[in-house]
Amino acid sequence: MAQELVFDSKLQSNKSLAWWLYIIHGVSFAFSLGAFSWIPLIINYVKKDDARGTFVESHHRWQIRSFWWYLFWMIVGGVLFITVIGIPIAWLVWTGAWVWKAYRLIKGIVDLNDNKAMPI
Repeated sequence: MAQELVFDSKLQSNKSLAWWLYIIHGVSFAFSLGAFSWIPLIINYVKKDDARGTFVESHHRWQIRSFWWYLFWMIVGGVLFITVIGIPIAWLVWTGAWVWKAYRLIKGIVDLNDNKAMPI
């Protein structure tokens, strides 16, 4: 049976944008521990509707949720760091958040390259 290859330029454009947003999130994460991830976050929110109904929409949601959960755990670590007893726990929380965020970025970009939707 013959297979037909269909090139959808809009889907490819949305996929390319999501790929670049993963890269920008990753660069921000590597060089500022995510402090500048609010820039691609805004683009995720704005462009999410353009990708509605495609697998790329799930990647925008994945990046948005990754940002907010990472921020939550960084704040939890900061609150723990304020107390002397909580400092070792804060470092554990921050390390766990860092590893988790790195996993989310890597998994997201790999699945995007494989044209897979992210779990919701």
